[in-house]
Amino acid sequence: MTYYWPGEDIYGSLTSTGAIAQEGKTIAVDPSIIPYGSTVLIDGKEYLAQDCGGAIKGNKIDIFSEYPKQERYQVEIYIKRGK
Repeated sequence: MTYYWPGEDIYGSLTSTGAIAQEGKTIAVDPSIIPYGSTVLIDGKEYLAQDCGGAIKGNKIDIFSEYPKQERYQVEIYIKRGK
């Protein structure tokens, strides 16, 4: 898991799904692994899969942040499934 922020590319806070990215809510995923709109639990906090990126392939996740962060973590995640 890593972070991304608005100044990293030409899209700013606009996600690939057309939503405005929000800190503490938006994550970028590989939609072939985690479908857009999925709720994902990361360290007990809920995030929404709203974005993707060129480097996000397979089991990688980027958490949106308003400001640059260089941290990189290995965490367990859980995808909440609807009934």
